[in-house]
Amino acid sequence: MAKTMNPLQFIQQVRSEVSKVVWPARREVLLTTGMVFVMATITAIFFFFIDLIIKTGLQGVLGMFG
Repeated sequence: MAKTMNPLQFIQQVRSEVSKVVWPARREVLLTTGMVFVMATITAIFFFFIDLIIKTGLQGVLGMFG
């Protein structure tokens, strides 16, 4: 069963936990954000070419039948 807690105690505990958080430096945030954009771009290009290959192959197979 859940124990009821005083709202003031809850706020104090939240503040205590938030003070333990290690926030990343600005440089680290920018680097990881850049890496996400780079990896998303590489993935988009990869799937573009995979889609192009599948489309070309499918058009070739369907072209033989009609």
